[in-house]
Amino acid sequence: MHELALAQNIVETIHRAVPPETRKNVRVVRLQVGAMAGVVPDSLEFSFNALVAKTPLSRVRMEIESIPFVVECEACGQISGNDAGISRCLECGSGKTRIRSGTELQVVNLELEDFQEEAV
Repeated sequence: MHELALAQNIVETIHRAVPPETRKNVRVVRLQVGAMAGVVPDSLEFSFNALVAKTPLSRVRMEIESIPFVVECEACGQISGNDAGISRCLECGSGKTRIRSGTELQVVNLELEDFQEEAV
């Protein structure tokens, strides 16, 4: 289950980006996960939740945006997507294609709750 290792990397990314005293304010971690990234989103979310339980990050919700697999044909210029990860052009059949999206796995942003101290 490599999703656990990925979840650990996401926690480390949060630790690098957010100072320790502010981590309890993190509410959302947003990810982009490509259709061909080889990641099971439910397993990634489960692993992440298990890692952050009983930590300052325990209230963080993971939001995952699925990115479709899309290729651009270098022969005819057609841009096409498919669910099977086929990199051959669906229009002309050429194998000379360039992957435009669908392999992403990245933290896009973090959302923090803003706490304001009350004046005494």
